[in-house]
Amino acid sequence: MALKKISVPIRILRIDNDGFHLQIVVTLNRKRARLLIDTGASRTVFDKSRIHIYTEKKHFEKTPHLSTGFGTDRLETHSTEIKSVKIGTLDIKDFEAILLDLSHVNASYESLGLKPIDGVLGCDILKKYKAVIDMGKKVLKLET
Repeated sequence: MALKKISVPIRILRIDNDGFHLQIVVTLNRKRARLLIDTGASRTVFDKSRIHIYTEKKHFEKTPHLSTGFGTDRLETHSTEIKSVKIGTLDIKDFEAILLDLSHVNASYESLGLKPIDGVLGCDILKKYKAVIDMGKKVLKLET
């Protein structure tokens, strides 16, 4: 069976004067969401304070693990299942999502005049779908 190749547009955000973040638009349960691409993030995570936009659930299961990273100390994590995560034409069903407080990231974005992010696309998905980031063409390439 031939591999299916998917290309998703990347938006390159200027951060301060000398930095950049990569952002893609995905669909969570049929609603558009903005995710940062982070090759240093081990898992894909979503913002606990914004997840209500994408699910009707009000309470989320606390996980026994603490996450590190994002320029903070260890963070309490929660989890929930997202019925559909669409990245381009790739549709990941029943995705076990990790939820973190990303308010510090969104506060930084607000101070820069940028729209808030809904999460971070991490290496769990990037590795599984053999991601290639093409900065010249501004696309994220995936294989299924």
